[in-house]
Amino acid sequence: MLTYEGLRQYEEELHELKVVRRKEIAQKIKEAREQGDLSENAEYDAAKDEQRDVEARIEELEKILKNVEVVAEEDVTSDHINIGCTVKIKDLEDGEVETYRIVGSTESNSLMGKISNESPVGKALIGASVGDVVSVETPDGEYKYEVLEISKTSQG
Repeated sequence: MLTYEGLRQYEEELHELKVVRRKEIAQKIKEAREQGDLSENAEYDAAKDEQRDVEARIEELEKILKNVEVVAEEDVTSDHINIGCTVKIKDLEDGEVETYRIVGSTESNSLMGKISNESPVGKALIGASVGDVVSVETPDGEYKYEVLEISKTSQG
């Protein structure tokens, strides 16, 4: 599952890889070939490795986009937590307040505050409302969070 924002980012990355990066790598390979003996040509090997990585990422993105289910903006409300919402929660043990955006698993990036609906915290939060207390089982033990705020994040 993806938000519209995630879908757009993947489509832009795929376009960039196919249109720009492929040409850049082809040029690097061409220039490396012109240097002669390919058996000891580090630039050629590096360009071929880069080409392999880019092609693998293109294949991965095409697979994601082929099987994607996009969360419709009209399905996202601020009544209950769902994919596409931004939530503010308070850890009831230490009082720390955190804000997360709930996204599909392929979009998750904890450093950017995006957590997956399939993560332990994401699973516990899905369907909760403001004022609810949710319990999250982790390898470190159980954590309790109070939902302070739910907002519908603009998808466009």
